[in-house]
Amino acid sequence: MQIGNAITQKKTMDVILQARDYEGGPLFSGITDCGAGGFSSAIGEMGGKIGATVTLENAPLKYGGLSYTEIWISEAQERMVLAVPPSNVDALRRLCDAENVEMCDLGEFGRNADGEAGEPVLVLTYHGTEVGRLSMHFIHEGIPMPTREAEWGSSAFGVPSSELKGKSTRPVPSNSELGTRNSELGSDLRALLSHPNIASKHWIIRQYDHEVQGGSVVKPLVGPGQDGPGDAAVLRPKLSTNRGIALGCGLAPNLSEKATSCGYALDGDSYWMALAGIDEAVRNVICAGADPTRIAILDNFCWPKCDDPKQLGAIVRAAEACYDGALVYKTPFVSGKDSLSNQFTMETGEVITIPQTLLITAMGIVPDVLKSRTMDAKAAGNLLFLIGDTTSAMGGAHLVMCEPERAAPSVVRNLAIPRVDLSQGPRNAAAVAKLIAQGLVASAHDCSDGGLLIAAAEMAFAGRIGLDINLAGVPTREPLSEFEACFAETPSRYLLEVAPGKLDGVIRTLRELNVPFGQVGTFASHDKLTVRSAKAGRLMEESLDGLREAWKKPLDW
Repeated sequence: MQIGNAITQKKTMDVILQARDYEGGPLFSGITDCGAGGFSSAIGEMGGKIGATVTLENAPLKYGGLSYTEIWISEAQERMVLAVPPSNVDALRRLCDAENVEMCDLGEFGRNADGEAGEPVLVLTYHGTEVGRLSMHFIHEGIPMPTREAEWGSSAFGVPSSELKGKSTRPVPSNSELGTRNSELGSDLRALLSHPNIASKHWIIRQYDHEVQGGSVVKPLVGPGQDGPGDAAVLRPKLSTNRGIALGCGLAPNLSEKATSCGYALDGDSYWMALAGIDEAVRNVICAGADPTRIAILDNFCWPKCDDPKQLGAIVRAAEACYDGALVYKTPFVSGKDSLSNQFTMETGEVITIPQTLLITAMGIVPDVLKSRTMDAKAAGNLLFLIGDTTSAMGGAHLVMCEPERAAPSVVRNLAIPRVDLSQGPRNAAAVAKLIAQGLVASAHDCSDGGLLIAAAEMAFAGRIGLDINLAGVPTREPLSEFEACFAETPSRYLLEVAPGKLDGVIRTLRELNVPFGQVGTFASHDKLTVRSAKAGRLMEESLDGLREAWKKPLDW
């Protein structure tokens, strides 16, 4: 494995920035990193139109004995290839010497051609001997591209469409049915807080330095005790300005084709899985104060082998979602990565695969880091608003994944997976961003894994402020059971803490932007989380300390 070196990387980046901002203009005319394939891909891509000659023995080595082949394809970290005009080489060398960064002259772009047509070629030499020569046209255009088969549909993964649980005819549970389960709400909440997807990652977070150069505005863990799950990190790269960068992620593999909920077949679809990831990543940086018009995203595909037509069909669906999501959220993809071989074949021949997974990372400009918000509750007496409609779709929800009996018809009527509304999602994001920019929001938290009750509990125990929730305020266009209101994982929803004095401004803005909202709680001076509904009255009362302990315990080593 190639092992990274953070100090070398930092020094290298310092040189690159100095060369870019050099008086009179950049010292280089082209640049790329040495990633997969090392020099071979970097130089092969940069010289595609004009050719290149590479002198391999000039490359600095970490140790002796490497063959010219190993030098050419090594994927050693912290290396960049620059196209530098000859007149700028000495100036670049002085910058490298000042920062103790290795630099070498690896060769020249252009100045070689084969045949009468003068086509550009790639030439490799090693101690005066030519060890490689390839036509650039052949490298870029000459290799036959394979044609693959893709299959997608409800039966592609062996799930007959007749078994898919879409909008069912299950009745809304009666008050008597709900009453038999209300006492279990607290145990459900604690179980979800301890679920590996939701529980605290503090043991991992605290092993890494997130205060390099002291520019961290919002850290991964927030709140008075720094034990609340922040939605996004906010960095201030230039300490001379209040502009910052928010970094957040989104992930929803529980909605992909392989997803199931406690034995029930789902209408899993990588299209909606990918859109949910984009939506969540955007929500996370919005909650931290990012400008929704200045967000860029990255993709990281983790998939089984795509020589299987079903798996290829699923990744095509995800790619289509990336296209649609990037357009409606106005979030261009600026980079990405893939790992397309995540499966294992047993001795019996059985193939075990991971769920189709797409991690989305969002980077957003924060115009003023002084207006950044964290998710921990700030003051008793403040109001809690839920932004965005909640639906009854419970497919892939963590409640039914970790508590199979909760999928009973008396609790959950609809095991379809939730879907991102491509019209309402961006509208909700713009509205929340506007409220934060106007200074009308005390804290903000995205409502995702586990649903409303999980997100609300996190805000309360992170801020060490009690919270009284009333489910009657949940915005929805359909009747919901108490469990659906608490644990549905409908996308595009936010929880906002609002001081009473700013209530009118918040309501006015949300109505002007046609965004669904409702007051679902009030923060209180006690140390509990309580839940009530219009149908059943008091449903739950749990101590914040107990909920925090349940959240921290899995990795509290």
